[in-house]
Amino acid sequence: MRTLLCGGTLALADGAKQGDLLLEDGKIARVGGEIDAPDAQRVDATGCIVLPGAIDTHTHFDLPVSGTVTADDFASGTRAAVLGGTTVVLDFATQEKGHTLAEAFEVWQHKLGRGISCDVGFHMAVTDWNERTSREIDAMTALGVTSYKFYLAYPALMVEDDAIYEALVRLKQAGVIAGFHCENGRLVAALTRQLLASGLTSCRAHPLSRPPEVEAEAIDRLLHIAALAGAPVNIVHLSSKAGLEAVRRARARGQRVFVETCPQYLTMDDAVYAREDGAKFVCSPPLRKAEDCAALWEALANGEIDTIGTDHCSFRYDVQKSGKADFTQIPNGMPGVEHRLALMMTEGVKAGRISLAQLVQMLCENPAKLFGLYPQKGALLPGADADVVLWDPSLRHTITAESQAQRLDYTPLEGVSVCGGVRAVWVRGKCAVDDGKWLGHNLGRYVARTKPIFQEN
Repeated sequence: MRTLLCGGTLALADGAKQGDLLLEDGKIARVGGEIDAPDAQRVDATGCIVLPGAIDTHTHFDLPVSGTVTADDFASGTRAAVLGGTTVVLDFATQEKGHTLAEAFEVWQHKLGRGISCDVGFHMAVTDWNERTSREIDAMTALGVTSYKFYLAYPALMVEDDAIYEALVRLKQAGVIAGFHCENGRLVAALTRQLLASGLTSCRAHPLSRPPEVEAEAIDRLLHIAALAGAPVNIVHLSSKAGLEAVRRARARGQRVFVETCPQYLTMDDAVYAREDGAKFVCSPPLRKAEDCAALWEALANGEIDTIGTDHCSFRYDVQKSGKADFTQIPNGMPGVEHRLALMMTEGVKAGRISLAQLVQMLCENPAKLFGLYPQKGALLPGADADVVLWDPSLRHTITAESQAQRLDYTPLEGVSVCGGVRAVWVRGKCAVDDGKWLGHNLGRYVARTKPIFQEN
């Protein structure tokens, strides 16, 4: 099957250009100029932007947390993703303590069995680093898992400093990348005990239990460990100016550090925790001050942040609000996979904070290179998978819980207006969204990844 997108603005690595795009047999066949393909299905892209399919570097679908399970499984989560212009999600297959990485991989593969709307890859979340785990790394690489995550917070998930050092040495040897949730878990526990003892138990106490210093200390400590190991690292969901400064210090020392942030840390601040529905915004790290948002936008504009994931971790509000009298009982997490592209187009590109080229780098090309998907994905290149988004800048939309595809009874973005919208999406050349409507959920597949392409920050 051949599809010809005619007359759109192509978002290419060297800038935006007017031209056509030909999709054939699941691949991008030709890029740019006027393409003569009389037998192809023609799509008029006039006035629209033609983008590579976006890659969400950070989702948590079908994840059990605090006695409940996230509202979105892989079927509903990937449906929401593709409707929002994302054609690949990278989720976290989480090793249970005492178990193997292979067992975690098998469990997460099983979760894909109900059908997926876009392609899915796995980071491996390691909770039990030992000799057995170390020996599994080569086998995981053969299965296409070339990125790992470690937690410096949460008692059930935390890995200690000596294990982090040993893991980084091993992963560097294997040529793969490690990402880190950077909060000092022991400090969080001490601050939480202090807040509860003083009677501060509402949602307002949540950001006080995990202040910027908790993130910055963990980043600084991790980066000194990484320096000893001589290994590159990826900081996930960076939320604060203090954390950013720790990254800058390490880069000034010559370290290779990659950074991800999320739309919530760019578009919301901690004033929401004083609201009656503040439980909707409980995530970790928590939302910060307006000045932290401003610092992250500046870092985006300066090219200091490499990727923008969502940390999509969705819980129904009727579950979250049951803990609003005790913030420690609220399952941490916010949705976001459906609205990331629209938010970043509106608050980033249209607002003049970043360019379209920068957005494509952070949502498409950089994730593809860092996580072993390039040049198969991440750019409009001949021979690449035909993962393509047709973005219509003339559309307008107000985000509501009622209109979203995410399987939730709320959205933290209720009433937010966005400029532009997804008109169509192709996943490996097959139309997954047409005229903003979802066409089917079985177009995605598990994607095995190669080793990262490391670039200088």
